[in-house]
Amino acid sequence: MNIDTLKTTAQAMVAPGRGILAMDESSPTCNKRFEGLGIPTTIEMRREYRTMLVSSPGLGDHIGGAILFDETLRDHTTDGRSFVQALQEQGIVPGIKVDTGAKDLALHPGEKVTEGLDGLGPRLAEYSELGARFAKWRAVYTVTDSLPSQACYTANAHALARYAALCQENDIVPIVEPEVLIDGNHDLGRSFEVTQHAQHTVFAALADQDVDLRGIVLKPSMVISGAGAADRAGIREVAQETLRCLSSTVPAAVPGIAFLSGGQSDEEATQHLNAMNEIGGSLPWAVTFSYGRALQAAAMKRWAGHSDNVESARQVAFHRAQMNGAAALGQYSSEMEKAA
Repeated sequence: MNIDTLKTTAQAMVAPGRGILAMDESSPTCNKRFEGLGIPTTIEMRREYRTMLVSSPGLGDHIGGAILFDETLRDHTTDGRSFVQALQEQGIVPGIKVDTGAKDLALHPGEKVTEGLDGLGPRLAEYSELGARFAKWRAVYTVTDSLPSQACYTANAHALARYAALCQENDIVPIVEPEVLIDGNHDLGRSFEVTQHAQHTVFAALADQDVDLRGIVLKPSMVISGAGAADRAGIREVAQETLRCLSSTVPAAVPGIAFLSGGQSDEEATQHLNAMNEIGGSLPWAVTFSYGRALQAAAMKRWAGHSDNVESARQVAFHRAQMNGAAALGQYSSEMEKAA
C-alpha cells in the first residue's frame, strides 16, 4: 500500500468546489430509466448517453471523480476514446463500483447485507490495470421503529471494512458508503440515531482492519426525515443535524465526505449541501457531493435518446455540476438556478 498515492487520489476527488459523479448504474438499472423516457435499451444507446455526460465541456471544473460500471470502464466513447481517457482529459479521476448488490440478510427479514467480497482482490488488480483509481461499495440500512438490527449494522460494517482494506492493498481509494434509506415515515431524530450508529460501527470496523483513513472517502446519507414523514425537517435543520452527526463520528483524518442524494430532488440535494458549507465554518474534511440521479436525471431527459439533443443535454449536465460545485463551497443560491 502506497499511502501517498491514496492520499493524492482522495484529495483530487474532493478538491475544493469539486465532487463525484455517480454514473455507475448497472445496465438493467440504466435500461429501466431509458424505458421510462422511450429510449432504446441497447449498449449503443448507453454508450451515447455516457459519452454525452463525460464530454460535457468544463465538467472537470466541478467533478473530481466519476464512478463507472464495469461495462463503462471497459468501453469506449462514441469517438473511440476509452472512457478512462475521456475522464482523464477532463482532469476527472476514474473509479469503479465493485459490490455485487444488497442481498437478504439471513434470519433478518426486511434487511440487507451487501455482497461481492469473493474474488475481490484479483478484480481490483484488474480494475487498476484498466485505469480505475478508486472504488465504491454501498451498504443499505432500512429504518423502522425496530430496524436496523445490530446484526445488520455489524454485517455491513465488516463487509465495508474488508472491501476498504482490499482496495488500499491495491492502491485504490475506497469510497465507503453506508446509506440510511430515506424510505419510511421516520422523523429527523430517528434518522440521526440510525445514521450515527451506522457510522460509529463502520469506523470501528475500519480500525479493526487497519484501514488508513487518510486514503478513503466517506459517502454517507444526510440526516433527513423519511420521505413519508408527516412533518419533514427544513433545509437548515437537516444541515445542522447532519453536521452534528458527522462531528460525532468521522475522524479528522478522513479527507472528504461526499454525500449521496438518496431520493432527494436535484435542487433539494444542492440546497442541503450548500447549507452545510454555509454554516459549517472550518470543518476538518471537505464536504461535497457524490450524486447520481441528482446530477444526471435532467440531462437524460433533455437528451431523450436523440443525437440532435446532445449539445443541449451537455449544457444541462454541466449546469447541475456547476450548481453543486458552488454548493460545495457554500456559494450556491436559488437565483443561480433562475439565471440559468
